[in-house]
Amino acid sequence: MSALLLEYLPILIFLGIALALGGLILIATLVVARQRPDTEKLSAYECGFEPFEDSRGRFDVRFYLVAILFIIFDLEVAFLFPWAVSLGNIGLFGFWSMMIFLGVLTIGFIYEWKKGALEWE
Repeated sequence: MSALLLEYLPILIFLGIALALGGLILIATLVVARQRPDTEKLSAYECGFEPFEDSRGRFDVRFYLVAILFIIFDLEVAFLFPWAVSLGNIGLFGFWSMMIFLGVLTIGFIYEWKKGALEWE
């Protein structure tokens, strides 16, 4: 059992050094940097004017819809990169598997387009 725990010793040393270094950097910034915040720096927004209304107001559902659609199509691109790199190794089966995936994704995109989910009125 002791030999098994010794294999984790480098990981524990690494974590200890990382935590100590992180704490040291945080303490050093408090000691070295000037700590004189003014009213502008402590204000809610630093864009030149006060906020119009409460920041916890409701957003239109279209913002969420656009965000979800962006994530879906962004993930599709994330699947395309490793596929393109390993295309020579995976052969014809891998090629047609990705074509089916892209076909389903294209059908979904056309459906969203026809339903008006991408329109901003």
